[in-house]
Amino acid sequence: MSDLADRIGAIDSGDQLDAALSLPDFLRDALWRFGSADLDPIEASGLIVCGMGGSAIGGDLAAAALGSRLCKPLDVVRGYGVPSWTPPDRAIFCSSYSGNTEETLGCYAAAEAVGAQRVVATTGGTIGEAARRDGVPVIGMPAGLQPRAAVGYTFAIAAEVAALVGAGPGLRTEIDTAAAHLEAARDSLLARAEEIAGRVHGSVPLLYGCGLTAPVAYRWKCQINENAKLPAFDHSLPELDHNEIVGWAGGAPGAFSAVFLEDQDQHPRERQRVELTAELIADRARDVVRVETVGETRTERLLWAVMLGDLISLELAAREGADPTPVDVIENLKDRLGRP
Repeated sequence: MSDLADRIGAIDSGDQLDAALSLPDFLRDALWRFGSADLDPIEASGLIVCGMGGSAIGGDLAAAALGSRLCKPLDVVRGYGVPSWTPPDRAIFCSSYSGNTEETLGCYAAAEAVGAQRVVATTGGTIGEAARRDGVPVIGMPAGLQPRAAVGYTFAIAAEVAALVGAGPGLRTEIDTAAAHLEAARDSLLARAEEIAGRVHGSVPLLYGCGLTAPVAYRWKCQINENAKLPAFDHSLPELDHNEIVGWAGGAPGAFSAVFLEDQDQHPRERQRVELTAELIADRARDVVRVETVGETRTERLLWAVMLGDLISLELAAREGADPTPVDVIENLKDRLGRP
């Protein structure tokens, strides 16, 4: 079993390791909280998820878990307003863990102007107050977490809202089963995280996803940025084979590592591209790591990969001696912008 708890304990001021390992419990609690909100089905032509950071990634992950089962559009907006094409019959789900995210507050107001039905998930804050004042349904999330650590809530609630508007089937059973799968895989995930972190530490990791794992690669990138305070970047196949692969010819050999996130549902030609791309860049990379997702359902495999990435970011934080909790530069930026 990994000794990550011993190595990161002295610097993990916000207990991010415990939050990462609590993902199964967070998923179950999210399902309970959604059910307790007792929301009525919404007649809508599709769903737009509005959020930033850890509040937005839940929408991307929900769309990936649904995959080809999506029967209505599910779009994720990171910005100050809903798209100009938004029709009034499109449901708008505003996800803001803090409740004070200025971009999401802008989307909330823009959705009202469009005349769309709204749903909010938050711990409170300005958007919670506005939603209760306006009679907009609110799904409560527990306070006390870093927003990025609430991914179990933002994912499960986004998936449930998608089912509420008829954008896809309900994933409640898959999510509940996935929680048990993650609990059983805990020790193997810790060991795999330690191994992968050891291989990429000291280089800039480039995270490559495909299909189901494309938003997971982005999640890994963000977690490494925030938890380990390190640069990391993501891209997806097959697009990267039309541009980024050429960039491997330049720069300092060994400065970058490549991590390919693979899944059994990816197109056979995409799997072949992974194999060839990995071979072509190997002599320039510090290391090339290939990770195959584990699980029976898309939801299981998606969440397994999310939890693995969270643990890798904490392994890297331990190696850097970086407290994974504070994000001082973000707080500085918000202060300089003028907090809402």
